[in-house]
This record gives sequence, C-alpha cells and structure tokens, in this order.
Amino acid sequence: MHNSIFNPPVPINEPVLSYAPGSGEKINLKKALSEARSMQIEVPMYIGKEKVFTNQKIRLSVPHDHAHTLGFASEGDATHVQEAIAAALAARSNWAAMPWEHRAAIFLKAADLLAGPYRAKINAATMLGQSKNAYQAEIDSACELIDFLRFNVAFMKEIYDEQPNSSPGVWNRLEYRPLEGFVFALTPFNFTAIAGNLAASAALMGNVIVWKPAYTQIYSAQVIMEVLLEAGLPAGVISLIFVDGPVAGEVVFNNPDFAGIHFTGSTAVFQTIWKTIGANITKYKSYPRIVGETGGKDFVMAHSSANPKILATALVRGAFEFQGQKCSAASRAYVPSNLWEEVKTYMLDDLKSIKMGGTEDFRNFVNAVIDEKAFDKISGFITQAKQDGQEIIAGGNFDKSKGYFIEPTVILTKDPKYTTMCEEIFGPVLTIFVYDKNEFEQTLDLVNTTSPYALTGSIFAQDRYAVELATRKLVDTAGNFYINDKPTGAVVGQQPFGGGRASGTNDKAGSKLNLLRWVNARTVKETLVPPTDYRYPFLTEE
Repeated sequence: MHNSIFNPPVPINEPVLSYAPGSGEKINLKKALSEARSMQIEVPMYIGKEKVFTNQKIRLSVPHDHAHTLGFASEGDATHVQEAIAAALAARSNWAAMPWEHRAAIFLKAADLLAGPYRAKINAATMLGQSKNAYQAEIDSACELIDFLRFNVAFMKEIYDEQPNSSPGVWNRLEYRPLEGFVFALTPFNFTAIAGNLAASAALMGNVIVWKPAYTQIYSAQVIMEVLLEAGLPAGVISLIFVDGPVAGEVVFNNPDFAGIHFTGSTAVFQTIWKTIGANITKYKSYPRIVGETGGKDFVMAHSSANPKILATALVRGAFEFQGQKCSAASRAYVPSNLWEEVKTYMLDDLKSIKMGGTEDFRNFVNAVIDEKAFDKISGFITQAKQDGQEIIAGGNFDKSKGYFIEPTVILTKDPKYTTMCEEIFGPVLTIFVYDKNEFEQTLDLVNTTSPYALTGSIFAQDRYAVELATRKLVDTAGNFYINDKPTGAVVGQQPFGGGRASGTNDKAGSKLNLLRWVNARTVKETLVPPTDYRYPFLTEE
C-alpha cells in the first residue's frame, strides 16, 4: 500500500487534426473507411465477462447510403437487462474499493488509445454509422471524447482535494463514495463523445454502469467498448446492452438498486423517465440521481451594430454543420432590418457553394440525417411551411432514395411565433425573423418567451451596451451563451455544457459539476482526545 498523494497529468485539449490532402491522418482515415465498408461485423452485447450474441438482429446501415449494411448487432430483451444489472452489482464492491489512481489510469489509457491507434477507427465508425463528415467526426469522436476522459480525471482529483476545515482536537474528512447501486446510461445517436462520456464519467467516480446507446449509434459504441476493455476496464463495470427503450426502462426503473440515470435525448422521453422514477420512488434504496440534457431551440440574436459577414458565417455553420443534428444547433434567428439584405446575400452565396453527399467524399460539407424517421419528421416541417405560405429562401428539397438527404433550408417568416420558430426540428432547417432595427429590446423579450428550451444562444453586436443588455435580459434562456460566436462547439474544460428549462438539469458535462452528481459524500469526524466527563463548565455555580 502506497502512502503518496498523486497528481494526474495536467489535461490539455486534444489538437484537432486537419485532414489536409496528403496528410498522414487523411490517408489513415481513408484506409479505415475502406476497410469498414468492405466487411460486415457482428456486434455482441457486453454483459459482465460475456460477449452475448442473440438470434434477434439489428441491421447497422449507412445513413447516406442506406442500402449498405455495415453489420448486425444482437438485440436483447428484459432478461439481458437483468443480467447486466446483476453483473454491475457483482462488480460494484471491487470497483468502488479500487484506489482512485487505478481507476484514473484506465480512462487515461483509453484516451491515449483513442488519440493514437484507434483514432482512425472511431472516426470512420462515426462517419459511416452517423454520417458525420471527417471534421465533425474528428472534433467529436476523437477530440471531445479524449478530452472528456482526460479532464474528468483532473476534475475527480479536484473534488477529492476539497476537504472541510478541522477545529482544535478534531480531524474532519470528506469521503466521496460512489452511489449505492447502479447507474443507467441512456445515450443519443448524435455525439459519439457524449455516449462515451455518459457511461465513463460515472464509472470513473467508482460507479457501475448499465449502458444502452441509441441503436443508430451502436456501430461507434462498440468501438468505445473495445477501447475501454483494452484499457483494462474490469468486467461488469460497464455493460453494453442493445434493448428497446421501454423494455429496458421497465426493468431498470423497477429495480431497488437503481441509483441514477445519465441521459441525453428528447425532452419527452426524459420527462417520462422522471415521472416513472417519481412513481416508483418508494421502491428504491436511495433517491436516484437524475441527470439529463435534452432538447434545444437555440437562437441567434443580432443587434443593428453586428458585422453582417460574421453573422452570416455563424448562421451557416451553426445551423448546418452535422445537418443541424445538434441539440445546440442554431434553429431560430432574429436579424435587424438594417442588416438583413446583406446577411441574406452572404448566406445565399455560402449555401450555393456547399456540397452535399456521402462522408467518404471529403468535399461534402453536408451529409445525411440519421434515419428515415428523422428524415420524415424534418421534411414534414419543410412541407408544412410551404403549405403555410412561409418563404423558403434556400433549400427546401429532400430525397431519401439513396440516403436521407435534406438540403440546408432557410425559412423566412413574418410570424415570430410560427411553428419552426418554436418547435425543435433537429435537422438542417433555420428559420429567420427580420425585426425592426429600433425594436431590439422588445425582440429580446420575444426571444425569451418563444421557446420552452434554454440550452444555447448567441448575441451578435459591436455595441457593448447591446451585448450587456442581451446578456442580462436573456440570462435564463441559455445554459451556454455566446457573444459574437455561433451557439455550438462547446469545448471540454473551457465551456461546460448544459441548459435549463425544458433543456435539462444543467449539470454541465465537461466540468466537475457533473462528476459531483455521481458521488455520495460521507463526512468523517475524528476526535483525537475524546472527553471523559459529561459536565460542561456552565454547570458550575458562581
């Protein structure tokens, strides 16, 4: 047993590789894409020590080429959820007792594996399985996931270092124990890094995890699991299951050892989960931790002093990178009348130059939306807008014959409460309302009251009084607020991410605030020389 106090490596954000023509990383990624396309894989569930294969299969396809099959995953049922919970609880004692530096070493090794030998593989899996272009995959499945793993270790040490004061004759200590039971990680399709972090962050703090990813993210999820196992993660600490959501929920939320959920997904699903947990609250050993990040209707608010070219660039990037399939994507914009014509010209010029197609062609900026269900929903909003007489100034077309392609679409509305200004679309659709340049403050009130969400938002202005006013009046509208920047692209360790209102619990992934949700603190008071007489001085008469 050591008697040292360790300091983990100081984390630095992983550099984003350029994938320039002829670069080594581009050659390696092209090779990984070709290899992945040339084979079909069988993906098992990982439950305890076992790789579990079933006869029920989930077809893994390519969103931009949906006839192509990448492989098949084994789908489980309620019995597999029960087995995963049992495996987690069996692993809990040893994992919780493991010295923190050994837990840290596993996730630090996983980060280095992703930064090195697995970088091309995880990026290729994300590009093919989720239709992200090379740059979007690099900043997500490589850099952001690496950052989560490294920064979380540093945040964990910061938490452990926070100790109470001690008075004379007393030594006070604070223990940060894992939760009693298991944590359910329910993860989305759109960010490989989020999926990995929702399971890994709670596990780092000593918890055991049952992880259920979205079916459309299984292809990259299995690479994450491969990396974690190679890094030395003990069996049962994280079990990866592929089970229909309601089936998994029925088992998980009725188990007395359910200790918490780490969730990213839709607001409706999260609200249903919250209700279910509340209805079952008497069944649990403790009050479960409920941590969730859900939807967004993220805004860009521009002042009359804003730079038109900067604003146009932010709108194009913020709305259309990864086909708008980011909970932080710019979805509604408020542009002052004095800037609109110039902003419109810049935007239309940019959109004309954007190429759309498969991710294997690195010239394509826009790729496919995730699946047919998403395609039908997004195209339905566009069709309805046309029928309602809204002006489509760019895009508006869609085609799912080969892949689920929807053109970057810009709707110009005269109704600031039109459907596409209010409802989350989760696709490449931006709705713009042009307001009277003299009604800036009134429009701020409009921004504040239009949407139930409060995830991200931006203010563009050169006038600092306008920036200050917007920052103050929009204080509750966004958990991540940007000044003269698009409302996307939070970096681990720099912009902790999460929002309030209908957007979630704002527990800030990428900071120690999130990790604190996965510990159950115990205060230990040790009296060095205990008293031997019950009498206090006040009992003595004058």
